[in-house]
Amino acid sequence: MIRRNQRFLSLLYKIADFAVIQISFLLAWFVKFESDLVPHVNPLPVSIYGRWSLVYGAVAILTGMLVSLYSAKRKKRFADEMIKILQTHVIGLFVLLSLMFFVKEVDISRSYLAIYMVSNLFLIGLYRFIVKQVLKKVREKGYNRQYVLILGAGSLGRQFYNNLKQYPDLGYEVFGFLDDQQVWSPEENRQYRPIVGTINQLGEILTENLIDEVILALPLDAHHRYPHIINTCEKAGVRTLIIPDFFDYLPARPHFDHFAGMPMINVRDIPLDVTVNRLFKRTFDIAFSLLAILITSPLLTAIAIGVRLSSPGPIIFRQERVGLNRRTFTMYKFRSMKILPDGMVDTGWTTENDPRRTTFGTFLRRTSLDELPQFFNVLFGHMSVVGPRPERPYYVEQFREEIPKYMVKHHVRPGITGWAQSNGLRGDTSIEERINHDIFYIENWSLLFDVKIILRTIRNGFKNAY
Repeated sequence: MIRRNQRFLSLLYKIADFAVIQISFLLAWFVKFESDLVPHVNPLPVSIYGRWSLVYGAVAILTGMLVSLYSAKRKKRFADEMIKILQTHVIGLFVLLSLMFFVKEVDISRSYLAIYMVSNLFLIGLYRFIVKQVLKKVREKGYNRQYVLILGAGSLGRQFYNNLKQYPDLGYEVFGFLDDQQVWSPEENRQYRPIVGTINQLGEILTENLIDEVILALPLDAHHRYPHIINTCEKAGVRTLIIPDFFDYLPARPHFDHFAGMPMINVRDIPLDVTVNRLFKRTFDIAFSLLAILITSPLLTAIAIGVRLSSPGPIIFRQERVGLNRRTFTMYKFRSMKILPDGMVDTGWTTENDPRRTTFGTFLRRTSLDELPQFFNVLFGHMSVVGPRPERPYYVEQFREEIPKYMVKHHVRPGITGWAQSNGLRGDTSIEERINHDIFYIENWSLLFDVKIILRTIRNGFKNAY
């Protein structure tokens, strides 16, 4: 059932993509040749452009199939889907240009092609985003459900069950557990789905019930049972997913490498280790920072005057922070504190109603306007617009011993804002929660994720800032 439904949905996506590509052709033709928005000369007949649009539609669908654009999407992030869409249309464009060169079709407008490709990416991304949000709402209401059976009612199986309950939009419902030894207490019986049998009864249960996926949440000492379990599931036409008993050591999105002909799990796969990703992020940082400095330049001048008039001392506060690859750098902020006496070192944590703040500084910190000079840190390459917040060496040495995985945050450039800060984790909040959010960001980075964090930071304001 699940595979038949997936084939039907994949077919619908292919038809929808082909239709949107033809709509993009009509839109690009209108903008280029019918409107006065773009200068143009007498074009080739519309039939020639239409014929090439049909060719491109077929090329894009075939390319999408090759890059797995039409595979199951229920568990995938929209950012991953957009990457596949971008790959599909970049490859499709090269194929189209190659075909046009081969048949000597050299008179197609270049600006038309640019409008056409931008329209394709925008419209396909837009309709797929809308579809994904609608499907989430439908699943949250209990429709389009898929049923999973969890093998193992130990701590691993229970944790997966609890995690799955936090994502109703995925549309999964647990049918029950299979376990040879575990028995629910009355309290656990109310909290979890029932234990419906032993693992040896797997084949019988798959035959008698509609199960879409089987989750193996067994301890390592049950490894020898996997071949029989997987074979039973495959005979029943049911997908099998394995949760490794050592998953606590794995990243949020494990990556498989191949070494000496064997698959291996990369314990810390970081998207920004890829050169192209670093280039994209750095380009975005420079462009965004230049724009931010240009737009806020009158505000920067006004704040500088305010700091100068509010208390004696420098306008810019400089402080050593730990950044990429544990290297230290000087971070800039508008000064919001009183000047310390000579010989006194500040290692105190900023707290609410901190007596060290000036009156004007209190306003700057509550609005986070004191952070604006950090856009210059971004231009200098010390920081990124989005990333884990940098900390002073004094605290880094302290937290590296106390907080698990604390040093992982230094694998990327620190940011002006981050996933933790956009979720309100600033000021006197849990360091462990911040690190968990930082690691999630590092392992799941994408440019769309950066944009989401920036918009979320602007929308939610700067909570817990003082």
